Amino acid sequence: MDFTSPTLGELSFDETFAEVIAYTEDRPQEQYKLIIGTDSQAHFRQDVCFVTAIIIHRVGKGARYFYKRQKHRYMESLRQRIYYETFLSLEVAASMAAKLAANGNSRLNIEIHLDVGEKGDTKEMIREVVGLVIGSGFRACIKPLSYGASKVADKHTK
Repeated sequence: MDFTSPTLGELSFDETFAEVIAYTEDRPQEQYKLIIGTDSQAHFRQDVCFVTAIIIHRVGKGARYFYKRQKHRYMESLRQRIYYETFLSLEVAASMAAKLAANGNSRLNIEIHLDVGEKGDTKEMIREVVGLVIGSGFRACIKPLSYGASKVADKHTK
């Protein structure tokens, strides 16, 4: 799992995790949100670019983010793409949660930002993917509050 930092370049998952922890330890008195979000963009019926972002948000005082880009064969079905986006976010969230637990950093709760909302073609899938995330032990956010997917990850799908 290699991630990219806009300021640090290519990082391994362990290096990304270390950067997240260093950011929180820089100002431990602040409140933080650890956000995972995935978005996708189909390219000319050839392939789909999936981007998963890890955002460490110092509430009210900025954030840092890291992203991972993957290309997959073209998926015709929007439902299939949304489920795969959710799966990719859950996969990263589970890895982060395991590292947090192993390193005694249990104060960071993970939110998964889903690229679904009450408006548009994804409204029928909200209950399904939110249930999947909550059932996996994470907090779920949908549009318009799911900026981890709809803004940060989306920025790197183009």
